[in-house]
Amino acid sequence: MQRLQFVIKYHIFILSKVYLIPSVLDEGTTAANAIPAYIKTAVEDCQVFFVENAKTTRRFFKSIWKEMVIDDYEWQVIGKVENEVINQFKQAIQLGKNVGIVSEAGCPAIADPGNILVAKAHELNATIVPLVGPSSILLALIASGFNGQHFTFNGYLPINADELKKKIKSLEQIVIQQKATQLFIETPYRNNAMFQHLMQNCLPTTKICIAKNLTSEKEWIVTKTVQQWKAQIPELHKEPVIFLIGT
Repeated sequence: MQRLQFVIKYHIFILSKVYLIPSVLDEGTTAANAIPAYIKTAVEDCQVFFVENAKTTRRFFKSIWKEMVIDDYEWQVIGKVENEVINQFKQAIQLGKNVGIVSEAGCPAIADPGNILVAKAHELNATIVPLVGPSSILLALIASGFNGQHFTFNGYLPINADELKKKIKSLEQIVIQQKATQLFIETPYRNNAMFQHLMQNCLPTTKICIAKNLTSEKEWIVTKTVQQWKAQIPELHKEPVIFLIGT
């Protein structure tokens, strides 16, 4: 009997799917213009959703599937992925349910919550299904004109001014010596300050790409040297921006 229970539980794990569901980068963007049609099929196949923001995710799902009955599904907010959330995720997998993981914008687990749950899904032998969708990091990289063979996404840089100065100079040296593109982000209300730090701490010949409002009607992607940027200071306050240093 114990062996039979183990076999049944094992097969439940295998049958469970974990869909990594991309969402729009900009809420004003029509989902049909940025999200592949097969995302709707994946959403329909789920019974439980682990999301960064339940309100915006529900609104996004309704935009691609108007007939969806929100209350027919279980909703869990990822947050900081605390033990309680991990246990709820584990329970859903053990019950053979298909799970969708959704971040606030773009692809889950890239500069957003989700990777811890994906790691747990591997431990539980669930099938991981990554789905195609917009990633601001990759969109910025391919539009920058910088090296796409060798690059690093650095997340947020230090807030302390001295540490930030050292980090910027360090990233610049990596670009110069290794030709490796360096990408990073900043809290939107500090974007203008970050731009000024780049102007003050990078060489005049170093190239900076600013990619903001990706996929929206206000999309703006420009690459210039530091010397050129100083003659045209962009307004970046409270805008979603990806910063890139490259050659």
